[in-house]
Amino acid sequence: MTTGEIASEGIAWSQFAARAKGIRIICLGLSALDQIWQVEQPFAGGSEKIKATEYTTAGGGMAANAAVSVARLGGAAAFWGRAGEDAAGHEMRTALSREGIDLRNFRLFPDGRSSVSGVIVDASGERQIVNFRGRFPTDADWLPLDEVADTAAVLADPRWVEGAVALFSKARRLGIPTVLDADMADRDVFEQLLPLTDHAVFSEPALKNYAGSAGDDSLERITHFGCRVVAATRGRDGVSWYQDGTLQSRSAFPVAAIDTSGAGDVFHGAYALAIGGGLAVRDAMTFASAAAALKCTRAGGRAAIPFIDDCLAFMRT
Repeated sequence: MTTGEIASEGIAWSQFAARAKGIRIICLGLSALDQIWQVEQPFAGGSEKIKATEYTTAGGGMAANAAVSVARLGGAAAFWGRAGEDAAGHEMRTALSREGIDLRNFRLFPDGRSSVSGVIVDASGERQIVNFRGRFPTDADWLPLDEVADTAAVLADPRWVEGAVALFSKARRLGIPTVLDADMADRDVFEQLLPLTDHAVFSEPALKNYAGSAGDDSLERITHFGCRVVAATRGRDGVSWYQDGTLQSRSAFPVAAIDTSGAGDVFHGAYALAIGGGLAVRDAMTFASAAAALKCTRAGGRAAIPFIDDCLAFMRT
């Protein structure tokens, strides 16, 4: 990229940031309470005990973190999801409300149990996660789908299939872009969601698990579902995607990563905001890559999600 191109991009990003407050994004899916341990070395396998150098508790979950990303990057975020009417559920709701997120459709079920995760983060920023996905009703007939008409884009993760199908189906009928956070899920989940998806963004492990290979040829095969864009985030190797029958890619921003927790969630939230704001796919990939890279330079999951001014400054430099 030439110096002139960097300068012209800077002007475009400033204009995008100025109008981001009017970009409403609905994020549907998982909200979890993360218990996070910082360690020097992760578990190697078998029966063992390791020492933590730090411990914290924070809100997490793919769609919930994406909603926080949308809000911090200047957009108007709404989170649609489920939790239990328990201590974890109330803690998550309080944390999300501090971010200014619309939580009218984040329902706490009296007989439900909230999702809780244990996260191990090593000295290089890599992580291991164990997640209890929670227990709550699966039906989505209580969602106010008429609100989708006032939304620029919708995002869903694969943790609440019934809700995602309802949301994506309504958005498709209205011509509103649908973005799938294609994380690890059973094959039948993708078979239901991909035909309703405009932008499917896989993690490398999820792509390999679903398609048998994490290669770019797998992206091309998935386009038969009718997705406009099928992408794979590849960490330090950037992101590659198929669009209009053509393979494209963008290298990662070079950073000294210290914690990758939540980086994929940030990417998806930033990408949905950019697509909802009318940016071209390549520009949306650039914006999402920058937000995710900047997050990785800071310790913590949700706590390290960047704000729009930090992201713009990072992209300029």
